[in-house]
Amino acid sequence: MGLLPHRYPFALVDRVIEHEPGKRAVAIKNVTINEPQFQGHFPGRPLMPGVLIVEAMAQVGGLIVTQMPDLQKGLFVFAGIDGVRFRRPVVPGDQLTINCELLSLKRKRFGKVQAEARVDEQLVCSGTLMFSLVD
Repeated sequence: MGLLPHRYPFALVDRVIEHEPGKRAVAIKNVTINEPQFQGHFPGRPLMPGVLIVEAMAQVGGLIVTQMPDLQKGLFVFAGIDGVRFRRPVVPGDQLTINCELLSLKRKRFGKVQAEARVDEQLVCSGTLMFSLVD
């Protein structure tokens, strides 16, 4: 809770398992049936929305920069999403393992991460995420 600004129901990182500030982060998101999106996505066949998988990856990417001592503190938000692909559905009971690696950081305001989400070692989503520090 101290690393990210997100709160329920939008906090999508349950546990950080590896973290190298300025380099990479690995975290877990436990997908449970009691999450609000499953009421309507979809009745009788709950699937985690792709946008929430991407958001979870972005939150893990944000962990990379939040602890860098030489960066200005502030709110990093999405600036772009490239090459995101979904490979299989994510359902309640799955545990997402999200791995992000910092590709670049420009002017200490614009970052780019390569992100992957896996369930049981199987790739479910990957792509490049860009973010920007807002004043």
